[in-house]
Amino acid sequence: MTKDIKKKLGKNIKKLRKQKHLSQEELSLNLDLDGSYIGKVENGKLNITIEKIANIAEFFDVDVIELFR
Repeated sequence: MTKDIKKKLGKNIKKLRKQKHLSQEELSLNLDLDGSYIGKVENGKLNITIEKIANIAEFFDVDVIELFR
């Protein structure tokens, strides 16, 4: 189940990132994260903190819950 949640989160972040025409590295820089971080999140390979999830939601101007739908 946890894997499904991580994959869903990653898929939604990727969709939002592509809508803004940002590379993974550009998004990472905007969020002050390591360059490979977003790629790992998008692929469901990283446990991400709620604080970072909130920062991503704020960057994309969406509610946190939208990242999990």
